[in-house]
Amino acid sequence: MGIGDTIETPARTSALRLTLASPLYRGATVALFLSGLGFSAAAPQIASFLVNDLGASLTAAGLFYLTSLTAPILGYLVGRRSDRTGARLGLFRVCAVAGFAGWLGIAFSTQLWMPYAISAIVLGFAGAATSQLFAALHDGLKASPNPGNDGVVAIVRMALTGGWVIGPVAGSFLAAQSSLRTMLVATAICTLAQVVPLGLLRPPPPSTDERSEPHLRAPGLRAMAPLLAFTGLYVLVYAGEPIKYAYLPIYMNEQLQLPAGTSGAIIGIQPLVEILLMPLAVLVARRIGMMRLMVVGAAFGVAANLCFATTGTAVGLFAGQILMGGVWGVFAALGIIVAQRLLPSAVATASAIFLSSTALASAIGGAGGGLGVATLGLPRVFLIPAALGLSAVIGLAVQARSDPTRSAQASHSDRTPLT
Repeated sequence: MGIGDTIETPARTSALRLTLASPLYRGATVALFLSGLGFSAAAPQIASFLVNDLGASLTAAGLFYLTSLTAPILGYLVGRRSDRTGARLGLFRVCAVAGFAGWLGIAFSTQLWMPYAISAIVLGFAGAATSQLFAALHDGLKASPNPGNDGVVAIVRMALTGGWVIGPVAGSFLAAQSSLRTMLVATAICTLAQVVPLGLLRPPPPSTDERSEPHLRAPGLRAMAPLLAFTGLYVLVYAGEPIKYAYLPIYMNEQLQLPAGTSGAIIGIQPLVEILLMPLAVLVARRIGMMRLMVVGAAFGVAANLCFATTGTAVGLFAGQILMGGVWGVFAALGIIVAQRLLPSAVATASAIFLSSTALASAIGGAGGGLGVATLGLPRVFLIPAALGLSAVIGLAVQARSDPTRSAQASHSDRTPLT
């Protein structure tokens, strides 16, 4: 099956109805909302916890984010196990319990080294929970073909984004009203609560062709090459996010001296645009193909970073954030679908590689931003993610042209609405 191919069927049930009708789709939607809610509540506060509660220096607190570099390796191991056994939801539950134990351990840490060790080892496994859920979702969708299936993935992914929208606000409020340790305990509870919406549900097993004898072996580099190329290009797009979140607030507050309300609105407009554009991204992809739309999405990122680097006005920054919403409206809705279709014989491995690549992107972006701001200064540091994004545009365009299935034509007849 090609990148944009869909299996046609006479049934034309909307994606929203499909999601609500299926215990798996419905449960995955709620579970990923809880996942996004819990993790995003803790992410902005963890550095403050290390500094204020455990006495870390600012430099040491910044290095904490490098512990996520173990996630791609551990996620790959979990994905390979899942592809060999087909136990998607079983491994999802194990990873969720590991996440609960990890965040609880961090909450009650008494020594500075403890959160670093827990994050690198325990939370590295816990991060694979999301990829296992998407692999289970893939199996369920393949067992019940429908033109609205890509829309189901978009709805589930929107729930994860919704959690990320609410989580930082909820985490800040809880930490202010109680303590950072209490907030981390709440994150642990949200992580464990992921298993509740799915109960003891068992999804359809992977299809026979996905469990064939060659599939029992790890896919070779040749088979994985398209996925690795796509993931590498995604890393180039994503690497701008840590640069933006690190330096855009500083630029707005210290150099432009924008009012706090304006700065908050600029930061907050992106996830709102992202959620609104996800359903539209699925509809447009049915007409022009997923890879072609991702070329456009990556180009939005280039334009956004040029706005940050050159405009010097609140209007320009708003425009940049709206364009960034377009980037992630496309990649968040379609990225996991493309990744799974690029390695259809090992969808859990594909999911783990793609979803855990954000850790590598964050490390690259953090290092590039640190060096860039020292040499280029603000706001010219945003020229770095613009250049990375331009490289991604070129690479995605080449990959789209080399797709032998011509996905846009294959999926042109799929016009199922999302609602």
